[in-house]
Amino acid sequence: MNCMPPAVAAEPSPGPIKLAAKPWPVIVMAVLVLLLYRAVLVKLFHDWWNDPDFSHGFVVPLISLFLAYRDRARLAAIPPKPTWTGLFIVALALLQLLAGVMAAELYLSRTSGILLLAGITLAFWGWRRLRVLALPLGFLLFAIPIPTLLFSQITFPLQLLASRLAAGLLALLQVPVLREGNVIYLSAMPLDVAEACSGIRGLLSLGALAVVYGVFLEKSVARRVVLVLASVPIAIASNAVRIVGTGLCVQYWDPDKALGFFHEFSGWVIFLFSLAMLYAFHKALSLIGVRKELP
Repeated sequence: MNCMPPAVAAEPSPGPIKLAAKPWPVIVMAVLVLLLYRAVLVKLFHDWWNDPDFSHGFVVPLISLFLAYRDRARLAAIPPKPTWTGLFIVALALLQLLAGVMAAELYLSRTSGILLLAGITLAFWGWRRLRVLALPLGFLLFAIPIPTLLFSQITFPLQLLASRLAAGLLALLQVPVLREGNVIYLSAMPLDVAEACSGIRGLLSLGALAVVYGVFLEKSVARRVVLVLASVPIAIASNAVRIVGTGLCVQYWDPDKALGFFHEFSGWVIFLFSLAMLYAFHKALSLIGVRKELP
C-alpha cells in the first residue's frame, strides 16, 4: 500500500502587477489632455525653439519619462488605491488653466498641466504611486520658462554679479579695467555684460543636470540637495570665467573675434567646465563621507 500523500499541484506564483490591465483608458486620457493643452503646448514648443535660455526644454520631458520608466518596478509593486482627492486636484488644475488662459499668464497655464498630471495620478493610482512619480513630475518644472517679471528680477542681479566678479578677476590678472554697473571698460573697448551673458541659461541647465546627476550617482538625499545647491555658485563662477576669457581676448587679441566666434564657442566649453566642477564637488563630498566612516 502506498502511504505517500498525493502530489499537490504547485500553485502558480503571482506575476508582477501591471500598471494598467487595459491601456485604453490611459491612452484616451492622454489624448484628451493633449487636446486640452494643444494651444499651450504649441506656444511652449515655440518658446523652446526661439529662446536660447530655455532650449533645454525639449530634453526635460524625455528625462522625466525616463525617470518614471526607471521606477516602473516600484510602481508595479504598489497596488492602486484611487482617491477622490485626485478629482479635486484635477478640478483645481483646470481652474488654474482657465485663469491662465483668461489672464494671458503663460506660466500659470503651463504649470497647471503638471498639477493636472499629479491629480490624474492620484485619482487613478493613489498617494503611494504619486510619491514615486513626484520626482519625474517635479522635474518638468525645468521645462517651463520663468515668468518675464521674475526673469528680469533674476537676470539683472546676475548681470551685476557676473560683471563684478569678472572685473575683479581681470584686475587680478593685471588688466586695466573700470566697471560701471554691468559695463566693463577695457582700454580696447567697453564690454557690456548683457542679459544673455547673465548666466541664467547655464544656471538653469546646470541645475537640471545636477538633479539628474544626483538621482543616478548619489544615494543620499541630503547630498543630492547639496549638489543642486552647489550648481548655483558653480554656474555663476563659470559664467564669470567666460566673461574674463572674452575680456582677455578683447584686450590682447581681436575684439571682433572675441565677441564673435570665441564668445559663442566658449559657452559650450564653460558648460563642460561647469560639469567638471560639479563632478569634482561630488567627489569631494564622497571623500568627506569616507573619512567620517573611517575609525
